Amino acid sequence: MELQVGVKVFLENKQGEFLLLHRNLKKYPDIQGTWDIVGGRIDIETPLVENLEREVFEETGLTITSQPRLLYAQDIFVGEKNHIVRLTYRATTEGVIVLDTSENDSCAWLTIDAMKEKDDLDIYIKDILDQNLLK
Repeated sequence: MELQVGVKVFLENKQGEFLLLHRNLKKYPDIQGTWDIVGGRIDIETPLVENLEREVFEETGLTITSQPRLLYAQDIFVGEKNHIVRLTYRATTEGVIVLDTSENDSCAWLTIDAMKEKDDLDIYIKDILDQNLLK
């Protein structure tokens, strides 16, 4: 079994809203939960927060303006071959989004309640919201 580590972040703006990205279905045609937060796999031998900052910049053009706070660690088992450890953080950001449309085709700033009501939300994000870990 291959172990992979991913980092994700609930990015919060000055209005207290969080950024959700809609995955590009051309790149991810079989994905379930098309609305997700920023993140991706880590580069080995690079600190977790540096990986998080890189993913945020690559996907949105934004920078993290606070010390990221770890919210949750999830074990994700994909078939019999992959075990993914997903570390989810919370951090603040500001600036203008420059979306990498090869990864995501749209985005939205939403309140916690609006995120909970979003159709086709990533199940691991939904789990965090249902446990009220973001409040």
